Amino acid sequence: MGTIDRESLVRCHNVHLTTYDPHNPLSVGNGNFALTADCTGLQTFAFESGASIPLATMSQWGWHRYPDSPSNADNLQLHYYDAGGRPVGYMTDAGNQQELFDALRCNPHRFNLGIVGFCSESGEPVKSYEICNADQTLDLYSAIMTSSFTLRASPVHVETLCHPDMDLAAFRITSTGKIRLALRFPYASHLKSASNWDSPGLHSSQLHRIDTETWQINRTMDSTVYSLSIASQNTNISKIDNHQYLIGTDQDVLELRILFSPEPNYSPLPSFDACKKACIRWWHQFWTEGAAISFEGSRDARAHELERRVILSQYLTTIQCLGSLPPQETGLTCNSWYGKFHLEMHVWHAAWAILYNRPALVERSLQYYRKIAPWARERARQQGYQGLRWPKMTDPCGADSPSTIGPLLCWQQPHLLYITELLFRCTQSSEHAKEYVELLFEITEFMVDYVQWEAENQRFVLGPPVIPAQENHPGESTLNPVFELEYFRWGIAAAIQWKRRLKQDIPVRWKYVLDHLSECPVDTVMNTYKAHEHCSDTYGSYADDHPSFLFAYGFLPSKKIDVKRMSASFDAVMKQWRFESMWGWDFPAMAMTAARLGRKKDAIDLLLLDSPKNTYMLNGHNRQGTSEALPLYLPGNGALLLAVAMMAGGWDGSNGNAPGFPDDGSWNVSHEGLVPYL
Repeated sequence: MGTIDRESLVRCHNVHLTTYDPHNPLSVGNGNFALTADCTGLQTFAFESGASIPLATMSQWGWHRYPDSPSNADNLQLHYYDAGGRPVGYMTDAGNQQELFDALRCNPHRFNLGIVGFCSESGEPVKSYEICNADQTLDLYSAIMTSSFTLRASPVHVETLCHPDMDLAAFRITSTGKIRLALRFPYASHLKSASNWDSPGLHSSQLHRIDTETWQINRTMDSTVYSLSIASQNTNISKIDNHQYLIGTDQDVLELRILFSPEPNYSPLPSFDACKKACIRWWHQFWTEGAAISFEGSRDARAHELERRVILSQYLTTIQCLGSLPPQETGLTCNSWYGKFHLEMHVWHAAWAILYNRPALVERSLQYYRKIAPWARERARQQGYQGLRWPKMTDPCGADSPSTIGPLLCWQQPHLLYITELLFRCTQSSEHAKEYVELLFEITEFMVDYVQWEAENQRFVLGPPVIPAQENHPGESTLNPVFELEYFRWGIAAAIQWKRRLKQDIPVRWKYVLDHLSECPVDTVMNTYKAHEHCSDTYGSYADDHPSFLFAYGFLPSKKIDVKRMSASFDAVMKQWRFESMWGWDFPAMAMTAARLGRKKDAIDLLLLDSPKNTYMLNGHNRQGTSEALPLYLPGNGALLLAVAMMAGGWDGSNGNAPGFPDDGSWNVSHEGLVPYL
């Protein structure tokens, strides 16, 4: 144990609400399952208008497909692009197949497993105006939510938590009045709420009593089936209608446990106290065994806010993003892009946990890459490439989603190399990489085959067709985007290093491509980097979306980057970029660049820049401005953690304590257990 008082550090930033706030619901979860609640500690106000974040219960296994939608991707006509004189087909144009194009995008989708909330004797939901004296706290150190309020003149107290190893929500409700809850189930929806409450005939719910204190509800929605196992003493559950059940007791205390599972469960559920002990134990271990960063004693007035964001971001990304699958960008709270996840975002969601010395949490999702490797291998083969090509917007099966942009992105390709390199730095062992070594080398085979030989200039080039992370550039004319070019360069070099570590022969082709890969494109007039070689107005008409060319020297430790030129590029972005167009992860990514450039004040200013998409709500979520589709954006939280870990723990070639923070005495940075960055 180090010198930082972990418990005080974490609990200093507990979330405390004293009113119903539809924009700041709180969640409990375990990485594979999460439940989002309002100020009652339940999902009582799920049907009230005005909430930007819906109240839902979601899991990693809860996926649904509309039964009458076309689903055969092989029937979609591809759009062919010229790739160095060879036609390559991509799913980028709907043409006259809009129905199939849209169906492949929205299927499968995540859905809301069900909600539970306070109700009347007849099952009508309690309204928010019926609640007074609300007082709610999310204790981050134990991950237990406590909610107190008055309902119909009776004081109510609720404890809400999630079992760390089971998809189980547990509640202890105390009240002198009658305790009545309604358990409700929607049909699946690909929309943000993940819920369709208007189609009761499209699904079925069947209640079965198992014994005096256990019930089972079996749910069927088309080809999707799942079950709830419900346990509570001195309680009765009765049917209100086809998809609503009344839960009630005449006792002062109702202890309710609900296990959600893809198959029926017949094992006894743990008691509420057992769930609570498991939850407290797991989170105590989480906060005490990983790394910690404290800004206590800093003179900068923003230090407390940055510390709040760091603590809450650890909690939120752990319960939403570090499960068995790469996460969607709104995690297990609500649907974004139909609940599908974007593999290029995986590192921004999860890589921070390695730097905070919690590698096992990231390794949970790595088996997914092994699972979808056959699909990725076949995708590369169909396009005429060696190795395997990861999808961009995808689902548990690894299928590609059609899009005018997504299939032409390539910066997700080196991610597994990046993650395993961080794991090596954390564990100082190559054992974990041996499990993925075949994939690492197949990734590299794709990258060296994907680049194109340009005989005129005796170099390998990246694209066209390619769309960079800054997605406003056309795929047909983009050549050598800086970030992608340097990420491929870094990835190939990392694969060669793995060959050396494992004492294997290095393929001649890899070394040849690495030695002949293009230099980064430069604007010779401004002496700055261009977004890509064919971009004529990097800092003018294209000065929006992700300024990703900066990330080649920040997120990456590129040795090919000219530091003075990158500093000039950074200045041009700071002066001319339309910051309102940036995304939540851009601000921390730019801070990483600033830190590596030695521009410490700029790094801090970027982390805390007052900009619509750099907003962090009371519940810790990174809201994307006024976007109704993205009221939370977890890549922003994960990127913040990655940047702060780098700035505090240092990186290769940095010097001193907290080398990314100003050294003028305004910041006091204490940290322990951090893994140095690349």
